[in-house]
Amino acid sequence: MWAAGDSEQEQLPFAALLEDSAEDLYENAPCGYLSTLLDGRIAKVNETLLNWLGYRREELVGHKRFSDLLTVGGRLYHETHFAPLLQMQGEVNGIALELKTADGSRLPVLVTSVLKRDSDGEPLLIRTTLLDARDRRAYERELLRARQEAEHERERLQRLATTLQRTLIPPALEPVPGLEVAAQYHFASPDELGGDFYDLFPLAAGRWGFFMGDVRGKGAGAAVVTSLARYTLRAAAVSDPGPAGVLANLNAAINREFQEDEPRFCTVIFGLLTLAGDGAGFHVVLAGGGHPPAILLRADGSADYLPTPGGQLVGAVPDAQFTTADLELGPGDTLLLYTDGLTEARTRSEDGRFGDEALLEFARALAPTSASGTVEALTELLKSFGDGLDDDTALLAMGVPRGDHADGADGEGRGTGLT
Repeated sequence: MWAAGDSEQEQLPFAALLEDSAEDLYENAPCGYLSTLLDGRIAKVNETLLNWLGYRREELVGHKRFSDLLTVGGRLYHETHFAPLLQMQGEVNGIALELKTADGSRLPVLVTSVLKRDSDGEPLLIRTTLLDARDRRAYERELLRARQEAEHERERLQRLATTLQRTLIPPALEPVPGLEVAAQYHFASPDELGGDFYDLFPLAAGRWGFFMGDVRGKGAGAAVVTSLARYTLRAAAVSDPGPAGVLANLNAAINREFQEDEPRFCTVIFGLLTLAGDGAGFHVVLAGGGHPPAILLRADGSADYLPTPGGQLVGAVPDAQFTTADLELGPGDTLLLYTDGLTEARTRSEDGRFGDEALLEFARALAPTSASGTVEALTELLKSFGDGLDDDTALLAMGVPRGDHADGADGEGRGTGLT
């Protein structure tokens, strides 16, 4: 800035610079300037735009219209949208178009046009500003490419997670003569591996093992514990005659495997099915390790929880204690196991969750019913929660059909359902 004491001679170069700056700013602005008559003919153009396009001034002024500089698509858009909007509104801002340069290449630009009027409000000419959008277009293309790559990677991870999840769930449950079995697994998210698991498998003649569990957390870490739990439970059931001992084996395996890492634990309910002496049902022994209690839906239309009080989380402490419960599963009875995604589903109830009491009421309304009827009804219930079902949920139901005997051939294990 010039000080007040500067001589007049010293201020002359600055005054000359001010006189030249307006024209210089127009000609060499960092954007293109264009003035056109109302019929679109170019009346004035700055040096910046001429350099972008590769034209001489005399090739454009008075000889070409603005629309002549546009690509075919841009020309069509200009005629059908841009020009009518400009006429109605007097201004159009930031429209993305492409110009054709002298060598035939394309120049992406953002166009803003203003209709200049005289003192009586009559239109005189159109002033247009053009911003070079090549860097922006390249940035947008890069963003699009990155987004497509991210979507592709997300789809790949989803497929991987789904494939891995399916390997942790039996593709089909072992058929048990005289017993109807139905199961369902709901995936809360295609992106994350859940920790719910279940199985039903033969141990000896007239004897089967089954379990359902839920590992703390999600992702690869949960999948590792899930895999360990499934195979440990199967192996332990072969050598240990009691469900509580099977859970103790799993507890020791988890503590041994993860004692140096982040604490890992799970809830598990493990049971043994033994064919009744008269072949008309099964004796069941359950052991609970912090898992939600099973529900028995009886042939007489009643339904109740089968609690295993005092059963501790599996893997949480080295000397965890587990408790057992016994029951007789007769014709018309159905035993239901589930994970807490069902009871923890968000609803509009007072406490915001579906809850244990609501589940018991639901079961009592269903009883008496078959294993498949139980799972079908609960599957519809899960669907009704919509976005409120934000955790994986597994269902396993086992029921003795009315009048069927274990030596009959019509009892079957139904395949696993995945949603």
